[in-house]
Amino acid sequence: MPTQLQCADFGVRVGTMERGPLNKLSDVPGVTVGHCTVDTNTHKTGVTVVLPCADNPFVNKLPAASYVLNGFGKTAGLVQIDELGTLETPIALTNTLNVGLVHDAMVEYMARRCEAEGIALRSVNPVVAECNDGGLNDIAHRAVRAEHVFAAFADARVDFGLGDVGAGKGMVCHGLKGGVGSASRLLELDGARYTLGALVLANHGCLPDLRVGGRLVGPEIAARLARTEPAADLGSCIVVMATDLPLSSRQLGRVVRRASVGLARLGSCIGHGSGEVFIGFSTANRVPHESERAVLAGNYLHEGSIDMAFRAMAEAAEEAVLSAMLCADTVTGFDGGTKVTLRDFAALLRAD
Repeated sequence: MPTQLQCADFGVRVGTMERGPLNKLSDVPGVTVGHCTVDTNTHKTGVTVVLPCADNPFVNKLPAASYVLNGFGKTAGLVQIDELGTLETPIALTNTLNVGLVHDAMVEYMARRCEAEGIALRSVNPVVAECNDGGLNDIAHRAVRAEHVFAAFADARVDFGLGDVGAGKGMVCHGLKGGVGSASRLLELDGARYTLGALVLANHGCLPDLRVGGRLVGPEIAARLARTEPAADLGSCIVVMATDLPLSSRQLGRVVRRASVGLARLGSCIGHGSGEVFIGFSTANRVPHESERAVLAGNYLHEGSIDMAFRAMAEAAEEAVLSAMLCADTVTGFDGGTKVTLRDFAALLRAD
């Protein structure tokens, strides 16, 4: 299992809300995550899959929404999510040039699953998002294949790995080693407890802007590394939000946009060369693929109580990025370049 660390281990407290038991996306019941990492001399890459439910999402779809804060990216499947407001497949994360290959494998995965369950599949909308790991990975020789996608599905679990695993293997965040991170928050409404979780593929930001716990630490880290860091905010950050709150597609769009608050708190200005793409879904109010009823019933959050979900999203996104950086190990890429872990500067992270 990769390094499993929490921000609290470094004296960093993000926000005020209560965390879930694992402080991961999978604190939302039914959600699991799997990785397959490709780690060779020339390839530092992989694929990560988010399974939104234990059953087949094509049969009972999940309310969903997406938001593109900056569109320097190559995602697949967002158009249908935005039009229909539902998610009908798992979500896959990988590198920029592997989106097509992973999309094809996702179609195969869904086709096999539906066939095994006796479900006729005539169309399906796989969702694939990416970040560019070309700084550490020989990206042009596309290493992620169908077998890696299926291996990631086989690896799906509740207590999944963080850091430089799966799609996160070659990612760089604020000039340091990035990767896959996650966090969750608990909410209580009308006497019931709900969970909101975030998973990020963190590959964005520049070191001089990095803030941890509200404190500007990037310049000091850059000085200790004795290197001049570019001021450009490059890369990308994919955020996947899951919740069991009964939110409509429109409400999910409002909540998932608040991931931008978490990124901004860490110092990202969302630069021209960075693709910030957010995808959110709810496990409540599932939508059947076929229905004898023309009108479906559902319970939805009153808009007057949505501020708590906004805060949960902001806090979870911020902590998820930090967890990616703190759990990632130092990695040397195919061309000899090295990105060090934020853990090397743990003393700087603790508040005075």
